[in-house]
Amino acid sequence: MSEPLTCLSPIDGSVFAIRETLSPEGARAAADRARAAQAVWAARPLEERISLVMAGVAAVGAMNEDIVPELARMMGRPVRFGGEFGGFNERASYMASIAAEALADIPVGEDDTFLRYIRRVPRGVVLVVAPWNYPYMTAINTVAPALIAGNAVLLKHATQTLLVGERMAQAFHSAGVPDDVFQNVFLDHDTTAQLIADRAVDFVNFTGSVGGGRAMERAAAGTFIPVATELGGKDPGYVMEDADLDAAVDTLIDGAMFNSGQCCCGIERIYVHESLHDAFVEKAVKIVQGYTLGDPLDPATTIGPMAHVRFAREVRDQIDEALAEGATAHIAPMEADDGGAYLTPQILTDVTHEMRVMRDESFGPVVGIMKVASDDEAVRLMNDSRFGLTASLWAADLDRARAVADRIETGTVFMNRADYLDPGLCWTGCKDTGSGGGLSVIGYHNLTRPKSYHLKKVTK
Repeated sequence: MSEPLTCLSPIDGSVFAIRETLSPEGARAAADRARAAQAVWAARPLEERISLVMAGVAAVGAMNEDIVPELARMMGRPVRFGGEFGGFNERASYMASIAAEALADIPVGEDDTFLRYIRRVPRGVVLVVAPWNYPYMTAINTVAPALIAGNAVLLKHATQTLLVGERMAQAFHSAGVPDDVFQNVFLDHDTTAQLIADRAVDFVNFTGSVGGGRAMERAAAGTFIPVATELGGKDPGYVMEDADLDAAVDTLIDGAMFNSGQCCCGIERIYVHESLHDAFVEKAVKIVQGYTLGDPLDPATTIGPMAHVRFAREVRDQIDEALAEGATAHIAPMEADDGGAYLTPQILTDVTHEMRVMRDESFGPVVGIMKVASDDEAVRLMNDSRFGLTASLWAADLDRARAVADRIETGTVFMNRADYLDPGLCWTGCKDTGSGGGLSVIGYHNLTRPKSYHLKKVTK
């Protein structure tokens, strides 16, 4: 019997929710029910599936007043920011809007003798393993297009956001999505791995740590089940000498600190042209000094606790090591900093790539800022990472920025913006950030498989 899943609130360390996990037999039964229901779901007209999914999305929106404080209690995001429904709805709506075109048959040719075309068919049962940092938006990235494409979905959510999957399942079921087509499941790691190894599912989408991604790939080894992963990140920003300095500071520091730095594509290192470096640091420090660290249920709080004490401990360790190796800290300890989950956001200068804070994923409210003299130096430093999710370039010259972008090893390049997911673009990464592609037309391609039809007509 495995241990129950327990969500500890970062607000005060109290137990917020406990859920029992499914046994291996119970998990397999859930997957079998999903498989049995999937064919009937896929046979429904596309427009009907879209309508039901979007009704489920709207039902989640109707819960938002309850969801916002619930998220604060589970993972610490301040209530003043209003939750995730805007992005949740935007992503689902976009995927619904392109579904007919993305899933349409691809004509190859027809004459008096043959009809030939390629059809996108659902993979079957999709297992979505979602993270806690943006628990609704990251889940909907796959849940909406998977269901629209005709798959059944098993959603396994992170322990830190234990109630999110329940909320989503309740909403989608109330809207008419069949219970067995979309199931929230509570699973431990071993049972999850066994489901994959036994081919009880047909596709895995995992967002989480590099170690977790490796575990998913090991479980799938030899099964030929596709595993799409979005893992760690160490996303850079580069501010060129012709950049709009105020816009660059405002956006990059927000990208580094929002959600207590716990963003998949948050900014974790910044390279600034030497002519702007000192002014950039001065403005950045002023912004962060204006934050209010505190209880996320208080509307005055602008930065809440990290989601768990152990996450804050890793960030503190990286900061302390950097300071011991010669870095300079610019933010004095804030009153609410308790040495636990409540952590003072920090800006570091005099950093080098020998320091872990510039090399390992921090996933917390700390950013290192380095001075650079040229595009070549900036590109070398941006690529000096085992991760590759996004990079943010700040410049007035579009052609120059595009030339730099072509040289960066990353999944997405932003110019004059950061920390945003455009559902029209493929969400993907490289190196230890993982592989796969979500959202956009490519998201549909990955959640379906091509099936070719070569039909010879009977002629007299």
